Amino acid sequence: MNKPLLGLILGGILGVFDGLSALVSAPEVAPEIVSIVIGSMGKGLVAGVLIGWISRKVHSLPLGILIGLGIGALLALPFALGKDATTGHTYFWEIMIPGSMVGLIVGYATQKFGRPAQA
Repeated sequence: MNKPLLGLILGGILGVFDGLSALVSAPEVAPEIVSIVIGSMGKGLVAGVLIGWISRKVHSLPLGILIGLGIGALLALPFALGKDATTGHTYFWEIMIPGSMVGLIVGYATQKFGRPAQA
């Protein structure tokens, strides 16, 4: 499977789990879990395609992992900086850690298991 497609599929699946992790880290957001999961899945899809596309150009496992981590963190950052409209609480680490982990895992998987680009 080519790297962007692998990143897209894996990013979407892991994005769902990223959103569901909100039930563990912040159970008070349970009424909003559907929108959180949809948003996290969308974020995972975008991150997966970007990481997969960059993985086609970079042929280094450590660099691919770092790039994936960076993209995951950058895409999670705007959401992590926002405040909850109902409570005013910020969930910085509760958003940044799972979002960064999605990027890290997708970066690893696209470098390790993705098919290199055709010449």
